[in-house]
Amino acid sequence: MGILIAIIIILTWFFHLLYILIYADVNTSSLLFYVHILLQGYLYTGLFITAHDAMHGSISPSKKVNKYFGVLASLLFAGLSYNKLVENHFKHHKYPGEQNDPDYYIKSQNFFLWWGAFLLRYTTITQIIIMAVVFNILKFWIPEAKLILFWIIPAFIGTFQLFFFGTYLPHRLPHLELMKPHNARTLKKNHLLAMITCYFFGYHYEHHESPRTPWWKLYQLKNKLSQNP
Repeated sequence: MGILIAIIIILTWFFHLLYILIYADVNTSSLLFYVHILLQGYLYTGLFITAHDAMHGSISPSKKVNKYFGVLASLLFAGLSYNKLVENHFKHHKYPGEQNDPDYYIKSQNFFLWWGAFLLRYTTITQIIIMAVVFNILKFWIPEAKLILFWIIPAFIGTFQLFFFGTYLPHRLPHLELMKPHNARTLKKNHLLAMITCYFFGYHYEHHESPRTPWWKLYQLKNKLSQNP
């Protein structure tokens, strides 16, 4: 099931992107124009969640299969380095909401400063080169405006969604007693909202409690922990 879900997310991201780059119009007066951008942003979030599950070995029992999907999803997201993601993410699980947590901004709780630091920590020279090369190649067939509006902006929307619901809201101060030992809070039990906001990743305490639980089973873990406080 994990492999099937990963394939569905990747293919949906790819074919929707292909469709809007070729057939969608850049029409700022059309509601559908904005729907396409937001949907592609949501699918970008799904790519990262797929890479994230691969890090935890949640897609397949096979380490090679997990790494394959992790590398692919990271690369498609924005030329991200899967190895760097793995290194930082496991530090995050070891030191959640602490000074050694690479996803936590110890100097300030300001949203924009934290988000900026978050982006810088995951950006690499290799990633910038990959994206620049791909952009300039695609310009031969796709207008720049479409590439910016349908390819680049949705990636930033996905990054914002991941950061806001998967890092900032769960780990911001104050770290209350009920957040221990993971320094992570969780959304209230509204499964539809949790799916729409970040693929159940707002159930963040549950994720830290059971990192190998795949994203699409986090709502079940939420139910179980709620019934057995």
